[in-house]
Amino acid sequence: MHGVLVIDKPAGMSSATAVERVRRELGIDRAGHGGTLDPIATGVLAICVGAGTKLAQFLLADNKAYEAEGVLGVETDTLDRTGRIVDERAVDISREALLAALAGHRGAQSQVPPMYSAIKQGGVRLYHRARAGEEVVRVPRAIRIDHLELLAFEPPRFRIAIACSKGTYIRSLVADIGRAVGAGAHLAELRRTSSGRFSLDHAVPLDRLAEAKLIPPAQSTDLPAVTVPPDLVAQIFNGVQLPIATFAADGLERFQLLDQAGQLLAVAHPQDGRTVYDRVFPELAR
Repeated sequence: MHGVLVIDKPAGMSSATAVERVRRELGIDRAGHGGTLDPIATGVLAICVGAGTKLAQFLLADNKAYEAEGVLGVETDTLDRTGRIVDERAVDISREALLAALAGHRGAQSQVPPMYSAIKQGGVRLYHRARAGEEVVRVPRAIRIDHLELLAFEPPRFRIAIACSKGTYIRSLVADIGRAVGAGAHLAELRRTSSGRFSLDHAVPLDRLAEAKLIPPAQSTDLPAVTVPPDLVAQIFNGVQLPIATFAADGLERFQLLDQAGQLLAVAHPQDGRTVYDRVFPELAR
């Protein structure tokens, strides 16, 4: 099996546990996910299997979309409902004030990652430092919020839809919105509705894994595709850095090379006028 399976991850399960279940139930050796979902979150989780695991790094770079529910007036140390309450305030927030806070969080911006995250700083994952009672200065990261819409507001709860760049922490976004209205907030519920080209329409629950459609590697990313003549296939598999003009790929940041049957041969990018292969897929060759 080579490709990507899209599951609807249930709440209370880590992404790693979901991958292990897929590996065990389908009897496959190689599997990994294309973008972590926190245990409290549900929704789209792309699981790469076989040679599809070579695509995981490109799926991680994809944009994401979510629906989230926040609770105003209560802040926690993890920024979500699983954490210890660190502050509580009365909530007297108007819909207009909340809408203004949302408007202020759209577009390109910097975001400080939460302490309870897997990011490494000083060689140690932040959540290890947080569990040890440490609070460290985190390096802000550039993110982008393309869409931020208020779906419902029944104080103290609010529900929002988000479309964002990779690396965006929705927990941090909800907490920042809470601070912007002067009440604080934490994330209560989170559902990923899309990841790259995969949406909930592609996803199946884990208890219906047998119904999951294996998406071929060549259809698993949004990278532009270039068809390769048969006489160049061997050179690609041997790592020969052919002129980028060979593939009419000038101006492309990254692209996939397909054989004439549409099978994925490689993912590549241009460098100094040559073609550099990020990943090659000889196991898919027919």
